[in-house]
Amino acid sequence: MFRLSRYMRELLAPTPVRATRPRAPVVIWNLIRRCNLNCIHCYSLSTDVDFPGELSTAEVFAVLEDLKAFGVPALVLSGGEPLLRPDIFEISRHARGLGFHLALSTNGALIDEAMADRIAEVGYDYVGVSLDGIGEVHDRFRRVPGCFEASLRGIRLCRQRGVRVGLRFTVTERNVESLPALLDLMEEEQVDRFYLSHLVYAGRGHRYREDDAYHRTSRRVMNLLFERCWQHLVEGRNTEFVTGNNDADAVYFLIWVKRNFPDRADHISAHLAAWGGNASGVNVANIDNLGNVHPDTFWWHHNLGNVRERPFSEIWRDPRDPLMAGLRRRPRPVEGRCGACRWLAICNGNTRVRAMRLFGNPWAEDPACYLSDAEIGLAASAPGSAAAEEELADVAL
Repeated sequence: MFRLSRYMRELLAPTPVRATRPRAPVVIWNLIRRCNLNCIHCYSLSTDVDFPGELSTAEVFAVLEDLKAFGVPALVLSGGEPLLRPDIFEISRHARGLGFHLALSTNGALIDEAMADRIAEVGYDYVGVSLDGIGEVHDRFRRVPGCFEASLRGIRLCRQRGVRVGLRFTVTERNVESLPALLDLMEEEQVDRFYLSHLVYAGRGHRYREDDAYHRTSRRVMNLLFERCWQHLVEGRNTEFVTGNNDADAVYFLIWVKRNFPDRADHISAHLAAWGGNASGVNVANIDNLGNVHPDTFWWHHNLGNVRERPFSEIWRDPRDPLMAGLRRRPRPVEGRCGACRWLAICNGNTRVRAMRLFGNPWAEDPACYLSDAEIGLAASAPGSAAAEEELADVAL
């Protein structure tokens, strides 16, 4: 996850560079696979049926105790739709009592007055609501008519109760034109956070990879986020812009900084290197609805173990898995453009599951990297050439 606002604030108020590595990962936990919607890009292939074999309340509590003892700092409770789990608030209160930073990832369509009251009572640190566009665009992605209005109502009900809410948007060629309107909606509804996710080829997302935003589109999307984030900062708005699933975003931001704030470029570069790029299998982990542990939410085809058989803390520390060994190497053993990239220390090889899905090799280059050869230090077009200038022309403030 690339916290754009955090690093953009460094342009206004620089802070010392500190490399912070938690001893245990943030855990994204798909507590339930059932969902009231049927989204075309769903990585968990959820639908509105009960899936057998999911962890009981008692089993979830036991895992929570192990996660806390292991030092896991934060939990994201997800699904499917986590609000369909009858014990979601019981689980959430127990997690809060243990002291986790706690987030809820929901589609928002089930949040009525009573549900919003319960969400506010738990005191989640953050509630993320996924939107894929405005009105019918969102409804087409979610394949349920009227779900946009239901989700928007849920956002408003949470905001009315003082809940910190964020919008989550997965960009593809089918919905990219909705981004400006969603950013406007963020401002109109006084939403605290905007999370832009690049498409990952997993679940139904693998089936729709031909709709992945083309490289030039990815650049335009990021340019718009840079512009909007900077506007919020100079206006003093207390908002946050974040991107995920394409760590080339951090390098592209550095290019933007070099063009607009050249005196801050070395400082930003040092901060980004300390951050370290993609954290799958290192600072991010996933537990699915059956208790299987994965390097992140998009590696459901790769099991590390099951929390019914071994504690998460033991599974995560097991050194024998070759994929995990590679994910934890610095630098990672990436190949192709990623292996030759001069920004590997910042990006850390980007999203490995895309390479696995497309090439059958988790260490191949990430096909979604939208940086030019000149920008990553390859000889195809030298810096200062017409091609390089064209690539940089649309990143000015």
